[in-house]
Amino acid sequence: MKRYVEIGLLLYPGVQLAAVYGLGDLFTVANRMAASQGREGVLELRVSHWQANDQGALQRVYDSAPQQTGCPQVVILAPSLEPVHGRQVGEPYCSWLRERHAAGVTLASVCAGAFPLAEAGLLDGRSVTTHWGLGAELSARYPRVRVLPERMIVDDGDVMTAGGLMAWTDLGLALVTRLLGATIAAETARFLVVDLNRTSQRHFSSFTPVFDHGDAPILAVQHWLQGQTVVEASLGTMAERAGLGERTFLRRFRAATGFNPTQYCQQLRVAKARDLLEFTRQSIDQVAWQVGYRDSGAFRTVFVRLVGLSPGDYRKRFAAAAR
Repeated sequence: MKRYVEIGLLLYPGVQLAAVYGLGDLFTVANRMAASQGREGVLELRVSHWQANDQGALQRVYDSAPQQTGCPQVVILAPSLEPVHGRQVGEPYCSWLRERHAAGVTLASVCAGAFPLAEAGLLDGRSVTTHWGLGAELSARYPRVRVLPERMIVDDGDVMTAGGLMAWTDLGLALVTRLLGATIAAETARFLVVDLNRTSQRHFSSFTPVFDHGDAPILAVQHWLQGQTVVEASLGTMAERAGLGERTFLRRFRAATGFNPTQYCQQLRVAKARDLLEFTRQSIDQVAWQVGYRDSGAFRTVFVRLVGLSPGDYRKRFAAAAR
């Protein structure tokens, strides 16, 4: 007799249907891989879609095993291509998510799908991830949530969150690993030709300085740094250009940009280095020198910390010149 684990996909307003159907396909492939082993008692993943009706009640609108009864043991909020956030999703979805979680259901999200979970109060005190470009907004809207935007997957037991739009593949494989085992997950990834166990989305992110903070002296320093061929400036030089004392400059710079001056300059240097690695054939040492590092070892250390890949691996993966 087959044993089922039901995975419910929530069709909230603005959800990316490509990810919804993609997850369904991934779980179908996982079922086939599990069945091919010929073992008795292997779980089968049952996929359902849930949506609010006109009366505001959540109901199944699709079921891969309609002859079965019961409720989902896992509910996934897939990503959205629209700027959908928790307040826009609203009721009855948030109430339903709270009820499901209280009943012992594991909740999972991809990308902006974390916002409805946060709005429902289900991420308070949790460590989570989301799209690298949405991390700051999620933190600002929900300050009780600890956001780790560099992570691809954060598995917090009964709550799992995944990074950017295509991280639904990572979440799907993580769930297959949990429910069907690592071997089936590896076979599924191989069949779908996707990477298994990606841990970071840092190398997909980009540094976008904040310029609309309203602090004119700090903005003037930022504009000056942006125009430097080599981003290298002492604290005294920056404070002098801002017309501020060093301690005041440090406090206001961090408040305006979210970084101290050293961190900010490192971000600018690495952003320029990424461009050089992608679009030129300069050696790693030449790139390091171009962006202001006299010690290429120090450059490599900072690059790995901020990007999650070595300069050489980054070039192999992303370089237009190499392609």
